Amino acid sequence: MDDLKIYRRRMIPEECILLKDDVILERTDDKIITRWNTLKPRRDFHHGCSCYYLNLGCKISKFYREDNTLLYWYCDIVDYDYQEAENALFVTDLLADVVVCPDGYVKVLDLNELAIALEKDLCEPHIITQALRKLDSLLNLIYDDKFDALTADLDRVIP
Repeated sequence: MDDLKIYRRRMIPEECILLKDDVILERTDDKIITRWNTLKPRRDFHHGCSCYYLNLGCKISKFYREDNTLLYWYCDIVDYDYQEAENALFVTDLLADVVVCPDGYVKVLDLNELAIALEKDLCEPHIITQALRKLDSLLNLIYDDKFDALTADLDRVIP
């Protein structure tokens, strides 16, 4: 559908990977929806779909088991950098994550990685502040029962 290249950039561990096998299903000015298989075989999940919310600073993914049953939603706090000359979107993982289980259980992950990034000067302090604000906004949507508005785009994707 689209020749956009999407890269996943991490601080811990430091890496930048082209998501060459992800399939772009939809692209608008404020979101990109993809379908993908795990980069490396895993026992806990097999494939999924993601919605990159370009204006919210988060990526919401549905993780599926091999039999297509929903495992959970995985929410990455991210920053986006679009390079027009390359038609490439660099998605930087800002370390904090949220898992939302089908039963409504919510778990915040990897906050210690924010502290490590700050202590080891892996990023500027304002990036940590940005990540915490985006995390707070996402958690407020979840706690205010508005998470369905974010997952609705993914509910249309056939696993």
